[in-house]
Amino acid sequence: MEAIIFIGLQASGKSTFFKEHFFNSHLRVSNDLLKTKNRQQRLLDFCFDTSMPFVIDNTNPTRKIRASYLEQIKARQWPVIAYYFKTDLDRALAWNSQRQGKDLVPKVGILDTHRKLKIPDDDEGFDRLYYVDLIDGKLTATDWKK
Repeated sequence: MEAIIFIGLQASGKSTFFKEHFFNSHLRVSNDLLKTKNRQQRLLDFCFDTSMPFVIDNTNPTRKIRASYLEQIKARQWPVIAYYFKTDLDRALAWNSQRQGKDLVPKVGILDTHRKLKIPDDDEGFDRLYYVDLIDGKLTATDWKK
């Protein structure tokens, strides 16, 4: 079993990357879908109880937020993989402006996440860490380079 944590701004391609790479193999755990921390935790508990691989598809901007997931995952001795979505603020705002309805994130939300966002580090406890960027028009993951 494995757990995956996405890290990045809103409108950085996280959900699109999930659909392209993990839709058929992992359960998507997302605040956007579940709306409350309690529901999210219940779904995580279900994944742990049933050995269901999952992706935490949230912004996860700070070490503290990531540590709360890492603690639970490591307690069950599952490998944990992180994907950091490199997106500059201008690109995230531009991609967000193409969204409609409830998918459109208020600009202040993206600005707040950008302010909080801390680039992940190997010492956080990830078993593997990847860097996702837009290369030739496609979201592409590469091994983490310090």
